[in-house]
Amino acid sequence: MKLDPQDLAQITATTLGNYNNVAEGFREGTRDHDVSQNIDALLRHIQGSAPFQILDFGCGPGRDLQTFTAMGHVATGLDGSERFAEMARSDSGCDVLHQNFLELDLPAARFDGIFANAVLFHVPKQELPRVLRQLYGTLKPGGVLFSSNPRGHNDEGWNGERYGAYHDLESWRALLTDAGFAELEHYYRPAGLPREQQPWLASVWRRH
Repeated sequence: MKLDPQDLAQITATTLGNYNNVAEGFREGTRDHDVSQNIDALLRHIQGSAPFQILDFGCGPGRDLQTFTAMGHVATGLDGSERFAEMARSDSGCDVLHQNFLELDLPAARFDGIFANAVLFHVPKQELPRVLRQLYGTLKPGGVLFSSNPRGHNDEGWNGERYGAYHDLESWRALLTDAGFAELEHYYRPAGLPREQQPWLASVWRRH
């Protein structure tokens, strides 16, 4: 069923409202999450000489902005939650754009890499092609997109007060390929567990 503009506005407002309401607890609960495997997957595919220009898309409270900065890169955050954007600016000292994912205004060919960790699943599937083209456009030619999402059976809907769309590899691959990206690698997380205990699908893509 196609979502109309009113549906999309409600999805955005309700999901972001929930994140704003739980921002402090979210920051504390995710502060020690180890996403080094994902950061390494992004950085090892970026061509050229560091420091790299990195967009942390859906940066949340700014944990990974601090990591990229400590590694010597120039990181810019983006989040739709006003509270997260405030936290990320304060905690990281980085530039942080306050934009919701359905109303992006991104500079052309600006970034060497985009780190979209646990975030793009919040975009309703009907809007994903447009959003992915916008991410493609803000990458430099040859730039790299990293994405990690909870995997599913191509279903979408509400999980409490947050909206999500849950793709399998084939569906995700088709969406990214249609947007112009070339696949570099994919893997499931957490590492070292049986597949049924790996709820996260991570993938890395290059702008042609």
